[in-house]
Amino acid sequence: MQPIRLLLVDDEEEFVKTLAERIRMRGLDAHFAVDGKSALAMIETETPHVMVLDLKMPGMDGKAVLRQVKADHSEIQVLILTGHGSEKEAEETLRMGAFDYLQKPVDIDTLIAHIRKAYRNWTEKDCQQGS
Repeated sequence: MQPIRLLLVDDEEEFVKTLAERIRMRGLDAHFAVDGKSALAMIETETPHVMVLDLKMPGMDGKAVLRQVKADHSEIQVLILTGHGSEKEAEETLRMGAFDYLQKPVDIDTLIAHIRKAYRNWTEKDCQQGS
């Protein structure tokens, strides 16, 4: 089985670097971007199965990234991971096509479990499209 390709998007560089390292140690193929435009450029060269996306970023915010990802690559499963969220924002991003919505801080094992669940959803969608 291929490793889960994961793209982490967060403007807090040290946080996202450390998170990517911790996730790699658990066998996932984790890459990261520190802004929305870089993330969108990265998915054009290697499409991830799952994206973990922060909402509050300078320049292009997480909602704009989510909107673009869902328009161009609807198969990518997007998990919102934010420290500044609300119930209203959770409902809005889920309506926009996010797979799940999590609040920081999140336990690494909880995050991995949600990533694996999103990947299973990607696999099911991929199989349905291929049949």
